[in-house]
Amino acid sequence: MVTATLAELTEKGYDQLTVDAICHRAGVHKATVYRRWGGVDGLIADALALSADQPWPIPDTGNVDEDIQLLALEVYTTFTDPDLRTTPTALIGAALRSTLGAAALSAFFTARHQQAAEIVTRAVKRGQLPASVDPVELVRAATAPLYHRLFITGEPLDEPAAHRAAAAALLAARASLFDAAAP
Repeated sequence: MVTATLAELTEKGYDQLTVDAICHRAGVHKATVYRRWGGVDGLIADALALSADQPWPIPDTGNVDEDIQLLALEVYTTFTDPDLRTTPTALIGAALRSTLGAAALSAFFTARHQQAAEIVTRAVKRGQLPASVDPVELVRAATAPLYHRLFITGEPLDEPAAHRAAAAALLAARASLFDAAAP
């Protein structure tokens, strides 16, 4: 069902997404969808939940500056590459319009940030960042400006913006602005 949901969402957008079309594509009866997912929003939430469980390529170059830059570039590429961007953009856009989807999107980003926090944990062990740094906060700071442009302001996203976001997050971490012990 997730594949059919994502395909329909990508092709038609949230406003045209229907249980009937998803069921037709998946070859299942709509009673099954309503019983298990409750409707379109439940399917979107499920797609995000399943996506959160998928591994994310976390860089490990041995240098935190390069790793955080590569992480920001991964987000940039995912949302700017014509072959990659349509489905994740449609899924996030749909999730922002649904209570179930918004909760699933929050859980999705929590999982992604936890996975990417390994970059920071390794850097602390290598002495490249202060031991007090909150790994998840650094990851959020390195990627949030990109999502802000994409989903809040609609500004174009470019590679220099990804580099600036990563560099700013690293500067803040080195200045102890992401101290895990801070209130």
